[in-house]
Amino acid sequence: MRHGKYPFVIGFLLAPVTLYVVFVIAPYAQAFYMAATNWRGLSPGQFVGFENFERLFQDDVFWKALQHHGVLLLALPLLTIAIALFLAFMLNVGGGAKQGVMVGVRGSKFYRVVFFLPQVLAVAILGVLFQAVYRADESGLINGLLGSLGVEPLGFLINPNIALWSIIGVLVWQAVGFYVVLFSAGMASIPKDIYEAAMLDGASRVGLFFRVTIPLLWDTLQVAWVYLGIMAFDAFAIVWTLSVDQGGPDGSTTVLGAEIYRNAFVFSKYGYASAMGVALFFLTLTFAALSLRVSRRESVEM
Repeated sequence: MRHGKYPFVIGFLLAPVTLYVVFVIAPYAQAFYMAATNWRGLSPGQFVGFENFERLFQDDVFWKALQHHGVLLLALPLLTIAIALFLAFMLNVGGGAKQGVMVGVRGSKFYRVVFFLPQVLAVAILGVLFQAVYRADESGLINGLLGSLGVEPLGFLINPNIALWSIIGVLVWQAVGFYVVLFSAGMASIPKDIYEAAMLDGASRVGLFFRVTIPLLWDTLQVAWVYLGIMAFDAFAIVWTLSVDQGGPDGSTTVLGAEIYRNAFVFSKYGYASAMGVALFFLTLTFAALSLRVSRRESVEM
């Protein structure tokens, strides 16, 4: 049995490893090569070395998109995690102790379903839905409500000062439901005895949240932060479907994904678009590694 272990393992892994190399590693390698050429999609491109990357660092649009990713990296994880943590806490232990058992608020099972619903909507549907919600006249849902209060309509998607924040609002609205479920699963694994002991010691709900829930949920929070950071780098779909002129107005909502698409399929600059893709790859990888490193801490024993 021992001598036949390695051939069995190799045979078992051969097919999935081959598929991974063909469909994941090979496209990455091809993208890295294309980033060093001036290929325009038709004739074979010439090898230009780091010329595309030198041009990239002198491109104002690239830096503007990078700045927008910086805003997304701060706002999206912070807002989503804060809202989802609060809702998950209320759904699991917010109702206090009843007959010696910690319970959530009344109707918590129904609220879980309601909060998760936005997660099942496709991005294209979200784009169409929030175009109606954000419409700049009183026919829009929000501006209709503001108009009934005597407030002038706001140009959520046409005002460069608030367009990106309007898109961030949509991303948060969509993501919160998933992280409510994720944090609820994490809280369900925390022994109820810990909450009950803390309440017997006089801890308030705020104390339970900050002194019990967050320390015991730290590993889940770490994973959520990394996932949301990657989501911030992958905001192409919602920007392309919801924003004015796919990244406007005046580039105020553009992201790297949108510029990659524009350079590749509008301007046929596949080599330059690949250089942007390589930059995005390393930015995402660096963010994930730094986040895991900075947020690492000793696990709390339960």
